[in-house]
Amino acid sequence: MSTLPASLQILIDQLSRFPGVGKKSAQRLAFFILKNPRDDAVAMAKAIIDVKDRISECSQCHNISEDDPCDICSDLKRDHSTICIVQESMDVLAIEKTGRYRGLYHVLGGVLSPLNGIGPNDLNIDDLMPRLDGIKEVIFAINPTRDGETTLLYLLKLIKNKGINVSRIAQGLPMGIDIEFADELTLTHAIEGRTQL
Repeated sequence: MSTLPASLQILIDQLSRFPGVGKKSAQRLAFFILKNPRDDAVAMAKAIIDVKDRISECSQCHNISEDDPCDICSDLKRDHSTICIVQESMDVLAIEKTGRYRGLYHVLGGVLSPLNGIGPNDLNIDDLMPRLDGIKEVIFAINPTRDGETTLLYLLKLIKNKGINVSRIAQGLPMGIDIEFADELTLTHAIEGRTQL
């Protein structure tokens, strides 16, 4: 039996649904919310509701956006002859933070995973194919997992006869890691993806 007030326990239960937030962390967050002014809680609740009400998928690239098309798809200064295919919108954010890529994106919404019942119809693949008209290069930025590789191979079969240059982002050792601690797959990709100095 809980000694916490019911409303506080409900808040803890809801917070613990967030990825990476266990019961202890949820409890600390709930007490933090409880100790702060009501206005802070109202602002947080409003921000959550605004996100749910105002953000949707771009009809072209499937990235999250408040506008349709999104700011990236409608930006005429971007390279509209290149599409970077990613799994999720968070991948777009990560690549955009580098400031090094100025093309378009296509968010798949996941990867093929036959064991989990995720097939081509469950991803944003049908919307990708018409976007490839006039495209000179497709860059794959899909996580190098078994399902990611399966997805990449599936898409390569669809794209291969379109006369488009296809590449993937480089894979290998992250900065600051000792080679002795790298796994075999990472080292294999690092050696195979080596560049001339």
